[in-house]
Amino acid sequence: MSKNNFLKGAAILSAAGVVVKIMGAFYRIPLGNIIKTEGMGYYQTAYPLYVLLLTISTAGFPVAIAKLVSEKRALGDHMGALRVFRVAFLGLLMAGILTSIFVFTNAKGIVDRLGNSNAYYSLMALVPALLFVPIMAAFRGYFQGRQTMTPTALSQIAEQFIRVVSGLGLTYYLIDRGMPIAAGGASFGGSAGAIAGVIVMAGIYIYKRREIYLEIRGGMVYEEEAIGKIVKDLLVIAIPITIGAAIVPVINTVDTMLVLRRLQMVGFSRMEANDLYGQLTGFAQTLINLPQVFSMALAISLVPAISGANARKDNREIKEITSSGIRTTLLIGLPCTLGLFVLAEPIIGLLYFRNPADTIVSIGKILSILSFGVVFLTLIQSLTAILQGLGRPTVPVFNLFIGAVAKVVLTYILTGIRSINVKGAAISTVTAYFIASILDLISVSKYTKLKFNIREIFINPLLASVGMALVARVVYIGSIDIIGGKLATIIAIIIAAIAYFILLILTGALTYRDFELLPKGREISDRLVKLGLLKR
Repeated sequence: MSKNNFLKGAAILSAAGVVVKIMGAFYRIPLGNIIKTEGMGYYQTAYPLYVLLLTISTAGFPVAIAKLVSEKRALGDHMGALRVFRVAFLGLLMAGILTSIFVFTNAKGIVDRLGNSNAYYSLMALVPALLFVPIMAAFRGYFQGRQTMTPTALSQIAEQFIRVVSGLGLTYYLIDRGMPIAAGGASFGGSAGAIAGVIVMAGIYIYKRREIYLEIRGGMVYEEEAIGKIVKDLLVIAIPITIGAAIVPVINTVDTMLVLRRLQMVGFSRMEANDLYGQLTGFAQTLINLPQVFSMALAISLVPAISGANARKDNREIKEITSSGIRTTLLIGLPCTLGLFVLAEPIIGLLYFRNPADTIVSIGKILSILSFGVVFLTLIQSLTAILQGLGRPTVPVFNLFIGAVAKVVLTYILTGIRSINVKGAAISTVTAYFIASILDLISVSKYTKLKFNIREIFINPLLASVGMALVARVVYIGSIDIIGGKLATIIAIIIAAIAYFILLILTGALTYRDFELLPKGREISDRLVKLGLLKR
């Protein structure tokens, strides 16, 4: 069943994502404690532009490759699927070469225009990644189209491991040479990781070649498509997705200029503005990105699953996958949102303890606002994937654009109020994601003709998440004076996680079929049925 395949694929990517995020936390937490808000300001000034250029060269193509490969394999055209990959690979290689050359030759002027010239080394260190990430994206799109998520998972782990080791190693080594150079060392970890990821993906592809060609021999014979036709099909899918995916990086790049300059206009010095920007993007925003490891894994699996069902005109399966995808997304996004909200400052104090107390308080306030963006952002990712799978890639682009316009306006207004300052950018981010997610939800309902089960999809996950947040806050407040803030935070998170699992069962948010995706899940679910805690 495609439904089970996409959930199992999401589970594989989620498991890899957990490993990657743990390593990422090991990277970001000591990094934040080493280079603090100043270094993070330089690091994060370069990063949005890097993400923008990377998005332009890669964003739509992995999805386009996965969609076309999935559709051709569903029709038995395995040779056509491989030909799609080969054409896309060459295109992405050319895109990587062009973007890396552009940044290499223009880096100094770029950071000067962004208003943070000390970010030069951070931007230059990311040039190799601009070449290798597009290559890796081609391989990942092909294997995802085959609904084989393990290669992507392995490459993600290898990429992050090398990123952490090289990035931290260079940061420690270069810290005595000044904060701008140390931040550049941290950035180079991304390039080293991209090279490692390509090596892993290429190795897996070579290993799988025999299996791929055997599949081709056993498949149906179709007329070979012209390269021009393949390129056109890829671009038709990739361009709208790329435009949509580029909206957020574009806004983040605008944010870099807008926030830094607006803060200086209301009386903050250049260094103070850089520190505040580092608090927003280097610390608070990093934490709200953590839940995306699960939602993005789900979204990646949704595209080929929906595409395959759509190619077969199986409307019932489309509705089942869509309903399951949205419900699973909320089971991820809602508890993360409320958990981060009630424990914002304690979590910052736990992770970034080497920063001054007033900085921890400030970042905590920013995080408490940004936390509400988690549930909307995770919804956007899954709903966008569903719409892409249905062949409606321009719809989420338009919806996100509307949200982005609102963000720019609000950021300009709110960051220009000194008492709100950088928190205005956080408020505008949440607003943008809220608008886009609601519009996406309306669009999915329209195109799938799906009538949502409000209780199962929305109310049950919300009740379990609210209960979990209350448990987390009560445990933290009740234990902080006894065991201290750091240990109280850890205990609160652990107990809240256990409480959430129990509440999911009691509210009916976790179903019998969900357990089937877990190791020995059927045995666990059968026992819970006997205890009257779960319905079959």
